[in-house]
Amino acid sequence: MKKCGGYSVGFLGVTLLFGGLLCVTGTAAETPPGSTVPLGLPPVPFPETNPQTPEKIGLGEKLFNDVRFSSTGVISCATCHLAAKAFTDSPLSVSEGINKLTGTRNAPTVVNAAYMKLLFWDGRSPSLEDQALHPFVNPVEMGLADHEPILKIVRSDPEYTRAFKNVFGKEGEGITMNEVTMAIASFERTQISGDSPFDRWYFAGEKDALTEAQQRGFDLFVNKGRCVSCHTIEQTQALFTDNRFHNVGVGINAIQNDVPQLAGEFLKAQATMAEVDVKVLTDKRTSELGRFAVSRGLDDLGSFKTPTLRNVAETAPYMHDGSLKTLKDVIVHYNNGGVTNAADPVNDFLSGGIRPLNLTDTEVDELVAFMDALTSPAFAPATPRQTASSK
Repeated sequence: MKKCGGYSVGFLGVTLLFGGLLCVTGTAAETPPGSTVPLGLPPVPFPETNPQTPEKIGLGEKLFNDVRFSSTGVISCATCHLAAKAFTDSPLSVSEGINKLTGTRNAPTVVNAAYMKLLFWDGRSPSLEDQALHPFVNPVEMGLADHEPILKIVRSDPEYTRAFKNVFGKEGEGITMNEVTMAIASFERTQISGDSPFDRWYFAGEKDALTEAQQRGFDLFVNKGRCVSCHTIEQTQALFTDNRFHNVGVGINAIQNDVPQLAGEFLKAQATMAEVDVKVLTDKRTSELGRFAVSRGLDDLGSFKTPTLRNVAETAPYMHDGSLKTLKDVIVHYNNGGVTNAADPVNDFLSGGIRPLNLTDTEVDELVAFMDALTSPAFAPATPRQTASSK
């Protein structure tokens, strides 16, 4: 068992991983002296093989923001995960990489990604360390042919050579992408956000933290809307994700007549995960196969990971393809039973729990108001939005 340490890293007004959070390795957690968990969140998991240190986190932040790790010298990890936009590239529907090339997927937030069991919309990476490898060599993201240009920089840049020697005890050829991604992942694990108005109301009993409309929205979230089935809330914490994959009727609806052929071709191709990484961002139809592209399971056709709802009001547009522009659009989609337009046919692979909700217009607005209450102070807009939440 290892403690995270008793120091703090401040970022955007949030007390982050150290001095503010518990950390957990395996199944047990320890509390560093004087530390507390941000309201509404559990201990932060991290692998035994990659313990947190402040020096490693600082190195990871530098790597995360380094534009030299792209073929054009202008794209970094931070390009699609901007701190000022809750670590997304809102309002882009899909991310822009080198030479303004666009992929097929909306950039998920890095905030609270430490709690995700699998990464990417289709779960093709098992860890933050593994996830960090792929954007560098994706042709529509950072566009490198391989990782060698990165290693050349970190093995020769004086700041990097000192940092890698200090953090990992390695230099020259001893520095590999393993150390690079471990540092990036360590930085990403510090991007933790709780203590929203909802947390203060639900977990701390602050009765006035939510408006009456937001409280009615919470009741809808748990009951009539059934949102909590996938966006989970527990007795002492709320990740607002079940870390599972579901077909909710987005994307695959438009290609469902082609699904048998596409799925068959994909299975025959027996693509590696590296090939899948390229294919799902360069081919729209393959992208819509969702989790199936990774698992090869027919039950996963059109299924995508349940995203967290924390700070969701600040990260529009929504869904894996950014096709729904507002939170109201998202709720209307679910209210229609998994179709954007009520008259459209439901796809054959829709997850069983998706069915019409029969919400009134007022109830739709109240659900939007509730989700606005999931915004942490660091990401809250300077001027509150005029929604049902203010009524």
